[in-house]
Amino acid sequence: MKDDVLTALDSYYDKQESTIKECLLALKSIILSVDKNVVHTRKYQIPFFCYKEFNLGFLWVNKKRILVGFVEDKKILSLPLKGRGKHNVTTFEVNPLEDIPVDKIKQTFKQLIEKYEH
Repeated sequence: MKDDVLTALDSYYDKQESTIKECLLALKSIILSVDKNVVHTRKYQIPFFCYKEFNLGFLWVNKKRILVGFVEDKKILSLPLKGRGKHNVTTFEVNPLEDIPVDKIKQTFKQLIEKYEH
């Protein structure tokens, strides 16, 4: 089972054109470097990152746009969300032809992790 998950994750990256793939792999490395408890997995057919039992974020390619999603897991939200949403999600677009805003991405993930620690 675990090999199937890894293969599906690898294929998500491998099917991208080279510039996007390189950027995605760099983003993956950046996100995993934030904390040793961040785990790379596959959810909703895309690369997802979890911290302990909480959803943390994801990488998504949509029409050659790379989006880094930041997830505030519903388990920590003080007020339940109305509608279909289960989580509070914000996205940040990364241009694969420009420098990755490493500090901004790391800081946002660190802030989410701090919320999960309290």
